[in-house]
Amino acid sequence: MNAHSPVRIVMIEDDEGHARLIEKNIRRAGINNEIRHFLDGGSGLDFLFNSPHGPAHNGPALVLLDLNLPDMSGTDILARIKGDEKLHRVPVVVLTTTDDKVEIQRCYDLGCNVYITKPVNYESFADAIKQLGLFLSVIQVPSNAA
Repeated sequence: MNAHSPVRIVMIEDDEGHARLIEKNIRRAGINNEIRHFLDGGSGLDFLFNSPHGPAHNGPALVLLDLNLPDMSGTDILARIKGDEKLHRVPVVVLTTTDDKVEIQRCYDLGCNVYITKPVNYESFADAIKQLGLFLSVIQVPSNAA
């Protein structure tokens, strides 16, 4: 990721086991960026839009987003991020168990940058996250300045 300003990783994931696995494998790939984890959409959105440490006020960030959250739909969160003038450039990686073609299409139509289906098998999931970590180590994240 861009070495000039640290990119904060914002993970909105209600399954704590998945969240630990995601973080562990991102770290294994050599990514040491701060990871802020939120268990529901409301607190994740509040951080993204309102926190002085969040990307709306203190860019750049990358969002790892689960679609199946207890309080709201991940697609609603994606639409809010991509529809916002300050946040629309924030890369969003959807990480979910949903492999429905219509849902995948909808996420890309809303502006998600990458859609990853969580494999049910632990080893496959760990491998997918390791590859995500390698991807995160090379991508450039734009600043949020319009």
